[in-house]
Amino acid sequence: MNLTESFLTALDSLLANKLRSVLTMLGVIIGVAAVIALLSIGNGVSDSITGEINAIGTNLIIISTDFDNSDGYPALSLADVTALSDALRAPAISDVAGIVQGSQEVVSSGRSTNAAVAGVTPNYFTIYNMTEFQGGDGLTQTDVDTRARVAVLGATAAEDLFPDEYAVGQSVKINGVSYEVVGVLVESGSAINNSDGNVYIPLSTAQSRLYTTRTRSGDKAVNSITAQAASAEETNAALEQITDILRAEHSITYAAEDDFTLISQGDLLETFNTITATLTAFLGAIAGISLVVGGIGIMNIMLVSVTERTREIGIRKAVGALKRDILAQFLLESIVLSLIGGTLGMTLGWLISLVAGNALDVPTVVDAGTVALATGFAAAIGLVFGIYPAWRAAGLRPIEALRYE
Repeated sequence: MNLTESFLTALDSLLANKLRSVLTMLGVIIGVAAVIALLSIGNGVSDSITGEINAIGTNLIIISTDFDNSDGYPALSLADVTALSDALRAPAISDVAGIVQGSQEVVSSGRSTNAAVAGVTPNYFTIYNMTEFQGGDGLTQTDVDTRARVAVLGATAAEDLFPDEYAVGQSVKINGVSYEVVGVLVESGSAINNSDGNVYIPLSTAQSRLYTTRTRSGDKAVNSITAQAASAEETNAALEQITDILRAEHSITYAAEDDFTLISQGDLLETFNTITATLTAFLGAIAGISLVVGGIGIMNIMLVSVTERTREIGIRKAVGALKRDILAQFLLESIVLSLIGGTLGMTLGWLISLVAGNALDVPTVVDAGTVALATGFAAAIGLVFGIYPAWRAAGLRPIEALRYE
């Protein structure tokens, strides 16, 4: 009996017990669907956040205070921003922005919202690629120099405060003080920077009216500093230059005394990719357990089938069927069950990923690798768990099989 005949015989045997075949495939269907759905959602979320980080730029370096080495005081100030902006001392750095921020109640006429109010330097918007506005414009150096009471609203903040009005030119109150809205950013949808819900005011205004914390030396503090390396390739050089400059500015001799920490977007992206890859693999492994359970179900049914068809096996052997023919027939039945279940599971998993993605408002990515993994695993399950029943069937002695009732 050739392979084609064995396949057709296996298919006929499965069709003879349709309900049992379908119930047997359920474990594989559920397992493959779970693998496809979980991996597609995991890959989609990973691609989305990776894209957001890349859109901001992998050449950004975030500098913040290491409170363990600063006696609980903020360590960064505008003097540090000025020092890092010196092209002679830091040629690998193209731009530097200082930021102070906190949560504040922002009030308009009849409406209010709790928002992150950030005091920033004008170049903050350029560094973070926030250069598109629904209306108005960003902050200027004049605004910083004069401590102007002006504000730029994120898209969500503008919608919350002025749902039916054009926000630019209107006034909002922060901590009881009025600010003129000079710009509204376009919606970014970013989960990284969360600019949509933020309100931005000049750094000098924020330091004098909202956030008056000072460093140990008495300078007005900033929460963090963002430095932009001239290119992604120069990020390591920029990290070294920042470290050297801040140690000189803070009179630090040893690395263990550093009162600041540095995190590059490239490092953040690498760490995130490692974490998401681990989580995705973990989710896939959990879903794979369903496939193993489905394989056990296939083995169980195939053993039952061997017992039911013992006399048939004896007749086949009596008329000349070889051991390998019986082995191939039952092994093909197991593999066909798995492959059909895998195909149905892929379709179900794809549908689940679409529904879940829409419900959770996250993207889903069903790539060829995920499909190949699920299909290959399903086929492997059929092969592995079908070997023993097939071997048992092939090993039956014709005389004993013919006598079986």
